[in-house]
Amino acid sequence: MWGILLAAAVVVLGIAVTDVPGISAGELGVDQNLSLHHIALLTGVAMALNLLFGPVVGVLLIAVVALVLLFVRRAPVNAVAFGLVAVSGWVASEFFKILIARQRPNAALLFDPLAPENGTDSFPSGHVSFAVTLAFAVYFLARGTRWANFAAVAGVVVAAVVAWSRLYIGVHYPSDVVGSVLAGTAAVILLSGCWNWLAPRAWKRVPVNAVTRRFLL
Repeated sequence: MWGILLAAAVVVLGIAVTDVPGISAGELGVDQNLSLHHIALLTGVAMALNLLFGPVVGVLLIAVVALVLLFVRRAPVNAVAFGLVAVSGWVASEFFKILIARQRPNAALLFDPLAPENGTDSFPSGHVSFAVTLAFAVYFLARGTRWANFAAVAGVVVAAVVAWSRLYIGVHYPSDVVGSVLAGTAAVILLSGCWNWLAPRAWKRVPVNAVTRRFLL
């Protein structure tokens, strides 16, 4: 139910920011103000996050962690769960991007556009959605260990910094990143519910012989 309510909130927010006159113009002022105060260090951080949480590097990161869990830690269930949770942010963001179709901020109106982007894929931010679901995925791995609190705090900090970077670069409105947090959280809740319901039933159907037993254990 919480996942459905959060998804509905994303839709309502998306419709509001695209259909209510003046919202985008007002939000653009935030991007313009940040664009006026770019400094080299912060620009370097923002552009690095633009790359690290983009699709190419993001997929590689998920693949590396999943392979480590699979072959080094010998935890195939964790490997599959990590990959699904982490990638769910992108899936959710793409769904809402198509549904809402909000135009990106006009780079020509920014003082210093760092990575101009066009198109109707502004709401929500894929980078932020991925940062949110990656934070959940890492926390799920750390849950029950001494690293759980650290993973939770670090996840919140990283997601917040990535959200800031999207505004700093000027490719999203503030409501885009808010929608991304809601969308990513909704995706994790819905996926977790389906996982907890279906995964145990599916796992029981996996034939376990001497070879697979040695690998799994």
